[in-house]
Amino acid sequence: MMDSAKNKFSSDSSRQDTNSDNNDEDNTEFISGYKDVDAFVKYGLGAVLSATKASVALPQAGDEFDFYRSFPGFQEFCQSQADKLLLCMSQIMQNHNCRSLMRDRNKLTGLEERFDSVVDSNDVILERVGILLDEADGVNRSQQPVMPVGFQPPKIVVSSWNRKGSGSGSRAETFRLLHAKNITRPQLKFKEKADNSNTPFIPKIFIKPNAVKPLPSYFTSKQIHKERPEDHDVPAALVDFIHQQRTQEHVDDMFAHPYQYELDHLTTPESLLSKPEPQMYKPMADTSCSFVDTLEDLVALNEKLCRLSEFAVDLEHHSYRSFLGLTCLMQISTREHDYIIDTLELRSEMYILNEAFTDPSIVKVFHGADSDVEWLQRDFGLYVVNLFDTHQASRALNLARHSLDHLLKHFCNVDSDKRYQLADWRIRPLPEEMVQYARTDTHYLLYIYDCVRVQLLDFNHGQPGLLRSVWNKSKDISLKKYVKPIYTEESYLELQRKQKKSFNTQQLTAFRLLFAWRDKLARQEDESTGYVLPTHMMSKISEELPKEPQGIIACCNPVPPLVRQQVNELHLLVQEARNMPLLKAEIAAQKTKGLTPIKKPEVTLFGPHDTSRVSESNVPHFSADELPVKQGVLFSDVECKTDDDKTSGLIAPARITLFEEIEEKTEQTSLSTAQMKARRIIEAFENPFRMYLPSDGVHVNQNAKLDPSSKIFEISKRWKLKSIEQQQKELESKKKAKEQVKKVAEERNKTKQSYQESLQNVATVRQQAAEFSKGDGLKRGRVASEVGESTPKVNKKLKPAGEPQKTEAPPPDTFKPFDYSQSDLKVFAGNKSKDNTQFDPNRQSHDFKKKQKIPGGQKSNFSAGNRSMSYLAGKSQRGFRHNWPKR
Repeated sequence: MMDSAKNKFSSDSSRQDTNSDNNDEDNTEFISGYKDVDAFVKYGLGAVLSATKASVALPQAGDEFDFYRSFPGFQEFCQSQADKLLLCMSQIMQNHNCRSLMRDRNKLTGLEERFDSVVDSNDVILERVGILLDEADGVNRSQQPVMPVGFQPPKIVVSSWNRKGSGSGSRAETFRLLHAKNITRPQLKFKEKADNSNTPFIPKIFIKPNAVKPLPSYFTSKQIHKERPEDHDVPAALVDFIHQQRTQEHVDDMFAHPYQYELDHLTTPESLLSKPEPQMYKPMADTSCSFVDTLEDLVALNEKLCRLSEFAVDLEHHSYRSFLGLTCLMQISTREHDYIIDTLELRSEMYILNEAFTDPSIVKVFHGADSDVEWLQRDFGLYVVNLFDTHQASRALNLARHSLDHLLKHFCNVDSDKRYQLADWRIRPLPEEMVQYARTDTHYLLYIYDCVRVQLLDFNHGQPGLLRSVWNKSKDISLKKYVKPIYTEESYLELQRKQKKSFNTQQLTAFRLLFAWRDKLARQEDESTGYVLPTHMMSKISEELPKEPQGIIACCNPVPPLVRQQVNELHLLVQEARNMPLLKAEIAAQKTKGLTPIKKPEVTLFGPHDTSRVSESNVPHFSADELPVKQGVLFSDVECKTDDDKTSGLIAPARITLFEEIEEKTEQTSLSTAQMKARRIIEAFENPFRMYLPSDGVHVNQNAKLDPSSKIFEISKRWKLKSIEQQQKELESKKKAKEQVKKVAEERNKTKQSYQESLQNVATVRQQAAEFSKGDGLKRGRVASEVGESTPKVNKKLKPAGEPQKTEAPPPDTFKPFDYSQSDLKVFAGNKSKDNTQFDPNRQSHDFKKKQKIPGGQKSNFSAGNRSMSYLAGKSQRGFRHNWPKR
């Protein structure tokens, strides 16, 4: 790396020498090989950037570096490069009269001594640089040093950034560009005040020229503010939203893009997809420039633009002293003329240009129009139809860089001056240098527009596909809508994640409170959040949590004006954050000299079945029916009181209590002051097994639990009340369910009893048979008829109720009495009782004889339960004959 830098240095010096020989005017050089300070600084900056990139590509300290260092070749290369770097550093330190680095150092203290010498040398060099910058800036110009008589001081070199070179080259007028600190705020002159409220942005358009689809009725009635004097104190956007709710109109029209339909149906003509002939730009000296700051000039400009086929547009923006930002200047360039519009003066009349900006037959050429389109909508209500973005064309061509500076150098061979890119464009009147810079942004843009179209067609072999894609991307940019920054309770989280710092609960609370305070004050004062309190200062205050207002001032350098004014309020916010309980203490890695801190992973242990970090409310709960469930309690020392009599069984979730902290109950009065202090120190330590406990078992400070003003106390009480109410509701629902079950059981018993009572009056089959056997035939027939009457059979085919049922009597000669002598009436005899399941010794022989008469092919119908304990003779399927018991 050092050899290549030396070769480049030698080649550059040789090139500068040849140029100096050719041009006699450049004989006076700032340094050998460099014409002026700009050339030297440009080369030095390139060398520093290349060295920085090379250093970033090196292996990082740790396992990666140790792995590479195990190779001898890498170790030798590192040693050689280290010697070269030490030699170069020693030469620089000797040049500034500092103590140089020495190689014969002690191995134990050599590294520390070298580091200290480098720090001292950096302080000396930076202090000298500051003095020289102050002299060049004119700060110490009035202080003349004491010099002897006849001594001529050396000429002070003035750098090019504050030199205005004249045409002859003999004179050099120096000037200094200042950011306007005491300028009158242009927001005070606006007819329509900026809407910094925390409400969505509503388009300002109320007239839609070149419309294919008419503007919604909401935008056309822009006098609603005058019609509702009772809403003057409400922000404009909120007033419009309330009015929409009152009139029950469609609210979506408020936030829709007014030219959505026109842009969706916009087609690129074939003339814009064909290969053009680039039209060369005129020199800036030969091109006239007009400054537009009156309404008459703006109307005349709009008429001229409507007669053109294309024009270039660019904006200059200021965002440091305004919450939403201000569009301070608009540059418009045609093929023949340049225009600069004072948008601060004509802010309320800029909507006139919508006639030209929304004309689909006129091409509007921008470079990087992503922000310009939103600024036009926010400040002026201007929209762009038929836009071409040269930035998208540069990306399609895969150029080395896509900035306007690179395109000017690539296509026009023009070096743009970017000193005023971040200047304060609110300054009025504008200096000539800033006017020339503004003209440069749009003067060459139409020529670049022609050139990139030609290259896009050549790059795609004459096919318009690539050029058409650039037109489509440009149309997507013109469809963008401005969105106001809306503050929510979670807005600070995204900013806090970008800081890449791990905060505990107190620090995170301080960051949240400071973020809300900064947003509120910035909206009220119409200042940017960076002006009220920069993010790095807010992060520093949140991290340090100073106890005194002086500590807040010490965290800010330089101190913002509003922070100095509101330091007492900030101190109260920090104190409120310090009073929060420390629930989660993040262990910060100590940074040692020469070692990189070990980064703690976000998730130490992870598994698909690891439920130690899952809340119990998210775990599915399975319980038996009709069993009350005991609800979980957030804090272990808070016991939920329930009725033990009503809860027959409790089902509780499983908990790991192996690593929980055991709280020993001791009387506070018996402890001495030293013991109390030691207890507080022990309680401050973190439980090392806290990561294995569930979320509700997190370590909470005891003082925070018992303090009524703390959030923990409030959450515990709220959770306790909710759990009690839930248990009561569940018990009531279970009582109701039990009562319903009892009612159903009672109704069932009643129906059963009524059925049994109805069966008592019905004669059984045995009773009927006994009556048949005792009585004669007539009596039996009469009983049979009575029995038939008591249990009638239901006829399947029922006749209509209106028709009388006809019963035909049987003829007397067909009656034939039944001969009961041929029937077997033994089945109706009641003397044969069912075999009793108990053993009867008197019936054993009789049963044995009966069972011997059963044929071998038939099986006995006696079940195993009806058999006696004495085994019978005959076949059996339980074992062999010799296993039978003997009587």
